Amino acid sequence: MEALTICQPYAHLIAIGEKWVETRTWGTDYRGPLAIHAGKGRQYLEDGDDQAYPDMVFGAIVATAELNACVRLADLPGLARRFPGWLRILDHPHTKGPWCWVFRRVRRITPPITINGQRGLWLLPEEIADLIRSQVAEKGAR
Repeated sequence: MEALTICQPYAHLIAIGEKWVETRTWGTDYRGPLAIHAGKGRQYLEDGDDQAYPDMVFGAIVATAELNACVRLADLPGLARRFPGWLRILDHPHTKGPWCWVFRRVRRITPPITINGQRGLWLLPEEIADLIRSQVAEKGAR
């Protein structure tokens, strides 16, 4: 399973369903399941984030998602003219570009799985991927 490290509080916002567009300076052709890893850095936290999100964790897999699309911000207005559904992405507060990674089917991982992150897309060790798949399957069966 591929993974993507995302700084906090953004990984947490993805895990709780508030953020489904991730901004990157680079695009990818990859589509499919993706583990969302919360990085250890605190550089993007604002005053009060720790109180607003007391269950926010660092250095762990916090969610899975399906990477559904990866589009350049500059291409979104043209897409939205042809396919009105793309307007939803343009209106999302986290659509900043230059690349917009669009997630769907986000599932929170509880408890989070501690692991060191990496830059770019990275491959999870198979035992961690199996643990995540079993946790997601268990939640889906409820």
